[in-house]
Amino acid sequence: MKNRLVKKIFRVFLLALVGTAVVGTFYFLWKKAQPVVTTYEIVKPERGNVETKTVATGNVEPRFEVEIKPQISGIIAELRKEAGQMVKAGEIIATIKVIPEMVQLNSAESRVNVAEISLKQIEESYKRDEQLFKQGFIAREEFELSKANYLKAVEEKTNAQSALEIIRDGIAKSANVASTTLVRSTIDGMILDIPVKEGNSVIQANNFNDGTTIATVADMSDMIFKGNVDETEIGRIHEGMPIKLTIGAMEGSSFDAALEYVSPKGVEKNGAIQFEIKAAVTIPDSVFVRAGYSANAEIVLKRAEDVLTIPESTVEFQGDSAFVQLVTQEQPEQRFERHPVSVGLSDGIKIEIKEGLSETDKVRGAAIEADKN
Repeated sequence: MKNRLVKKIFRVFLLALVGTAVVGTFYFLWKKAQPVVTTYEIVKPERGNVETKTVATGNVEPRFEVEIKPQISGIIAELRKEAGQMVKAGEIIATIKVIPEMVQLNSAESRVNVAEISLKQIEESYKRDEQLFKQGFIAREEFELSKANYLKAVEEKTNAQSALEIIRDGIAKSANVASTTLVRSTIDGMILDIPVKEGNSVIQANNFNDGTTIATVADMSDMIFKGNVDETEIGRIHEGMPIKLTIGAMEGSSFDAALEYVSPKGVEKNGAIQFEIKAAVTIPDSVFVRAGYSANAEIVLKRAEDVLTIPESTVEFQGDSAFVQLVTQEQPEQRFERHPVSVGLSDGIKIEIKEGLSETDKVRGAAIEADKN
C-alpha cells in the first residue's frame, strides 16, 4: 500500500514537471515571436557654430637663430657665458688662444728679421744723403729717392711685424679693429646652446669648412610655428588665416598665431606629400616658451556662425539627397516620418541645416532601448 502511494506521488510530480517544461517552452517561443519595439532618442535642432578644421603638427622655434663662429682657429681659453643667459650684440661669449703653425711662425719671424736688417742699411744711407743734401753736394731728386726708399723700408718692417703678431696673437697691435680672439654675439637674444668647452680646438669658417659653432643665439621674443600640412588640405589654406596653437608641454595653454608662409613645394614624408607652413605666434610677456617645443596648430578652414544644427548621425544620405526621421508622435508609441532636408557645413559631429527643419521640430536620434512586449 505504501509503495503504491509513493509511485503515485512520483508520477504526479513527473507529470507536473513535464507540463511546466512544455508551458515554459511555449511561452519562450511566443515571447520570441513578438515584434521588437525600439525606443529612440529625440533630438531638437539647436543654433550654434560649425567649423571645419585641419591640424598641422610641428614645433615652435625662434624666427632669428644665429650660430656664432670664430674668426680665427685656436683653442677655447675661456667661456664667459652659459646657455640660457641673455646677451647683447657685441658682448663677449668666449676668448680664443691662438696656436700658430710653426712653419708660418718661423717664416713671419724671418721676414721681420730681414726687414730690420734692410731698414738699418737704408736708414744709414738716408741719413748720409740728408747731410749731403743740406751741404749741397747732391740734388733734391737724389735725396727724395733716398727718402722714399727709407719710408718703404719702414713700411715693410711694420707690415712684417703686423703679420707676425697676427700669426702669433691673432691680431696686430696697430690694427684699429676688435680682436679676433674675442668671440662676440652678433645679435641681441638668449644663448640656446654652447656646444664647446674650455680647451676644445676650434676652426674658423672658410671656403672649405663651415667652422666650429661656439654658441647658438636666438631672439626669443619673436617665435614662429613650423609645421607640415597634408596635400589634401593645402589647397584650402592661405596666408593670413588665424591659427590656434596648443603646445604639448604647456597643458591648458593655447596661443593665437597667423599663417604667414605656405611652401610652394611639397616633400614626401612617410609615403605622403607634406607642405611646410610657418605662422607668427603671439606669446604674452608673462609666458616663456622654450625653443623646440612640439605643438599642434588648428587651422579653421570654414566657419558657419549662428546656424541651425543637428547631430550628423541623425541624417540619412542617399545620393545627393539628405533625409531625417521627423517625429510625428512621441506617446504612447514613437512614430516617425522620413523628411528631406538641405544640409551645409559639417565638422564631423554637427551638421548645418539650411532648409527643411525649424527649431521647434524634433528628429529621431540614436536607439536607446530595445525591449519585447
